[in-house]
Amino acid sequence: MLLLPVPIPHSWLSFNSNFERHQLLKPSPSHPRRNPPKTNSRWSRIVAPATGDVDTFTKYSGYLFQLSDTEAESLTDYDVSRIGSIYRKRPLVLLRRLVQIGTTLGRWLLLRYVDSVRDMSDQMFEIRASELRKILVELGPAYVKIAQAISSRPDLIPPSYLDQLSLLQDRIAPFSTPVAFRTIEKELGVPIDELFSEISPEPVAAASLGQVYQARLRQSGQIVAVKVQRPGVQAAIALDILLLRFLAGIVRRAGKFNTDLQAIVDEWASSLFREMDYKKEAGNGLKFRQLYGGLKDVKVPQMYMDLTTSKVLVMEWVEGQKLSEVKDLYLVEVGVYCSFNQLLEYGFYHADPHPGNLLRTYDGELAYLDFGMMGEFKQEFRDGFIEACLHLINRDFDALAKDFVTLGLLPPTAEKEAVTKALTGVFQNAVEKGVRNISFGDLLGNLGTTILAVLEGIAISFKPDYKVLSSTYPWIARKVLTDSSPKLKSSLQTFLYKDGVFQIDRLESLLSESLRARTDRALVKYQAEDSDSRMLIKQVVSFTLDEKVGFLREILLEELAKGLDALGLASLDSAIFAATSALPFAASPLSSMTEEDVVNLRTLRRLLLLLSGFHNQQNSSIMVEDFDSDKRRQVYLEEVQLLLSQVPSVQEILPILSIIPELPPDSQQYLLQLPSDLAGRLMSRAAARTIRRIFI
Repeated sequence: MLLLPVPIPHSWLSFNSNFERHQLLKPSPSHPRRNPPKTNSRWSRIVAPATGDVDTFTKYSGYLFQLSDTEAESLTDYDVSRIGSIYRKRPLVLLRRLVQIGTTLGRWLLLRYVDSVRDMSDQMFEIRASELRKILVELGPAYVKIAQAISSRPDLIPPSYLDQLSLLQDRIAPFSTPVAFRTIEKELGVPIDELFSEISPEPVAAASLGQVYQARLRQSGQIVAVKVQRPGVQAAIALDILLLRFLAGIVRRAGKFNTDLQAIVDEWASSLFREMDYKKEAGNGLKFRQLYGGLKDVKVPQMYMDLTTSKVLVMEWVEGQKLSEVKDLYLVEVGVYCSFNQLLEYGFYHADPHPGNLLRTYDGELAYLDFGMMGEFKQEFRDGFIEACLHLINRDFDALAKDFVTLGLLPPTAEKEAVTKALTGVFQNAVEKGVRNISFGDLLGNLGTTILAVLEGIAISFKPDYKVLSSTYPWIARKVLTDSSPKLKSSLQTFLYKDGVFQIDRLESLLSESLRARTDRALVKYQAEDSDSRMLIKQVVSFTLDEKVGFLREILLEELAKGLDALGLASLDSAIFAATSALPFAASPLSSMTEEDVVNLRTLRRLLLLLSGFHNQQNSSIMVEDFDSDKRRQVYLEEVQLLLSQVPSVQEILPILSIIPELPPDSQQYLLQLPSDLAGRLMSRAAARTIRRIFI
């Protein structure tokens, strides 16, 4: 549903003393009034409006027939057996519709063939695209919904067809306003003038399933959007789904496809029937508002559940412009953050985020509209996606192949070596240039297209080098570092250690990316504060002391303890070496340092730089296993000297000390416990080393 940026019209129908209710439904030349048909027990529900009220969209779509109350009510949910039982009683309706679809689409396909024979396909391309759009409108709501789904896939259809099909998102001929008002009264059981003090005389937006009016609630004066479902739309879609399902079976058998095409039709049909239930849509909107309405600069309209039925929905009116029509990179970033929360925090996501459903309000917020199609992203998929990102960045394409199977992007029967080779070819160059150069659509295929690639496409229209993963990855990094999920803890452990050796560079990457996770408007662009060492120190210290990163903090403390232990050994060795070297004929003492200690010493140096807000400028990669004792001592002595030279001076420590009063009380309390915690770990390591040397 698209709520266009239409101001409150001066020509609103007003239900005041000087404007009687009968004037509201007064017939107009375009919509002559007719008396409603008499009802009886058998033919009590009219699926389509009377002939004089038929709009151009309904006129050709083949559902001008009647259903009984029982039959109409049975179409509330998708049930293919129920649909079949209804239409088997109407073979002529089925035949007429099949002929209509075949002749309409057949004529267009014939014209395309003639164009190719005459070598005029290129010249007639845009004309045929426009004709196809008109044909789909004539064929009715099911075909319009298919076209809308395809219009969000620029990778599948040419630009001319994309432009035409995108018009079907909100530019469908409306049905009769008197019919819409009668539907409101029937569904809510209250005269329309008791509900609204004013209402627009014509719909402000019309789509395939319904149309929207702007109104003012009589009781509160709140301006609202009133969405009314097209008469008979469920019966029409049910008929077309039955035919599509039949054709899918024929195509599968004729083409010998392994894919169950009828199951695909059933899945799509189920989601479409859920979308036609406005009560469910309002419930989705309410849940979406509860989960994401509190995010900064995210607008989710209020739902009026007491004024909503399966065919009428009343919600807060939202004015704005399509996000695709304004160059607001900040709101794209807000959308990325909101999408991250939808996918990876709660798993409840907007499954129809085409540009018409994303608005920039006049208050500068990102508004989400139309909650008929929502999706659930299971926990195993959430964890699988995060692991896929970690494996991608770590260039572990073998593990990435397994992740793609978990996410359902590859079948379990796919050949592992071939998949790994293919993924390496796709992502190797992009990863070497940095994670910010990877397209989200490339990483997640259809899933990326349905929720995040839309935002990427909008941003690319005015910033060609934009990659949505660049904005998403900071939140992914933060989630990996803070999530309490046992699976993600295990993933973090695996990511940070290789063959038992702590990979400090990977931690630096994760931590630096997580600090980019911000949504303040002023910080979307590059800010000078990023170079402010005090601000950086505060961010690092605050983050590492947060209670959510307890698992990471345990890792850091353990590595600090290892490093300090190695520093103590190195200092002791240095003192002994200095003392013995002054004695004549003294033999060079053996070093008590191991190769692991040297590695721990280097890690300590880089951890101190990281926690002090300094970026690592060099990374020694000298291996010591082949060195003799003297050479090994020289190496670790150099490490000690380098470490001591890079330990922050008093002046450099002052900024760290100055931010302590600004930290939360819990963080300050933990800082006071930190020395005793480290001392305990050092004593444990020293005791273990002593026992090992005595008994081993």
